[in-house]
Amino acid sequence: MFGYRVPAPNEAMLISGGNSKSAAPFRVVTGHGAFVMPVFRKVRFLTLAMCEAEVTEVCVTKQAIALTVRAVIAFKVGNDTESIVNAGQRFLSDQDQMSVLTGRIFAGHLRSIIGSMTVEEIITERQKLATEVLDGSAVEMAKIGLTVDALQIQSIDDMKLGYIAAMAAPHNAAIQRDAQIAQAVANKTAAEAEQESQRTQAEYARQTSIVQAKYRAEVEAAQAQASQAGPLAQAKAQQEVIDARTELAQREAELRQQQLVAEVIKPADAEAERIRILALAEAEKMRVQAEAAASNNRVALDRMLIDQLPQIVKEAGRGLAGANVNILNGADGLGEMAAGLVGQGLSILDSVKRGLTNPPAPTPAPEANGQLPKPGELTAS
Repeated sequence: MFGYRVPAPNEAMLISGGNSKSAAPFRVVTGHGAFVMPVFRKVRFLTLAMCEAEVTEVCVTKQAIALTVRAVIAFKVGNDTESIVNAGQRFLSDQDQMSVLTGRIFAGHLRSIIGSMTVEEIITERQKLATEVLDGSAVEMAKIGLTVDALQIQSIDDMKLGYIAAMAAPHNAAIQRDAQIAQAVANKTAAEAEQESQRTQAEYARQTSIVQAKYRAEVEAAQAQASQAGPLAQAKAQQEVIDARTELAQREAELRQQQLVAEVIKPADAEAERIRILALAEAEKMRVQAEAAASNNRVALDRMLIDQLPQIVKEAGRGLAGANVNILNGADGLGEMAAGLVGQGLSILDSVKRGLTNPPAPTPAPEANGQLPKPGELTAS
């Protein structure tokens, strides 16, 4: 729109001209736009961005030792209307002068603060130095509409006097000593770590070798087993064939034995049994015939003895005929003698009968050859 102006986010728009209701010579607009009547109003812009100023100053300490101090100040125009008006009145025509003026203000306060401090305090308490410089310059910076965001002491130099180096020597020696000790400890630790690492690596290598040897042994065993699998399988197959043939031979032998028993032994046993039975029957027949013959012989013998008894008595009497025998009682004595002869004959007959009833162990009997004694062939003993 014609006549409407808008400032940048980091700028303040200063509108001058016309009747101003405030004590400020211009109207301040930030963060929004405003309608500016051409010809009757004039617009200028003041930066609100961060600015930087560097200060390098030779300062004398409380100990009269000259130090070169280098500092950096970060500042900007304040955000409030009063600060913008103060800064606009002083720097609107030449805004670069803000850095020059700020550096001069801080240089003066820096010399003043360092003059009240020793080198040791300045070296060891830089933050204290920066804080005191900021506090000392705050009022002056506010008057010109500026605010300081940060102050950084970048370097402190004694201009090759050696004071700072001498002051730092004990600390350097202690630090070096501690550094050497720390380095020795670090070296020892590193050596121990290296030794432990070497031991670990050696142990790992040993275990790896053992595992590899074990694996190699297993692989070789598997290969040997695989190489022997064929011959073993063939041998096993041959053994199975041999076992099968052996079993077949055993079965054939058993079958042959059964056939032999059925064809030879059993018929032979049957024939032997038949012969034994026939022999027993024949023996029984012969025994019965012998008993019958013996019975007939005894009857025949008794009869023969009875028939021969007069002859025995006669022969006995004949034996007495030539003997010189004296008979004392005449006819009675002769009768007694005759009776004695007859009694002897009867005794002989009884002896023969007992011999026939309880015969002694015979010599080969007539039954052995199947012949029976004929009547009259029996001999008494």
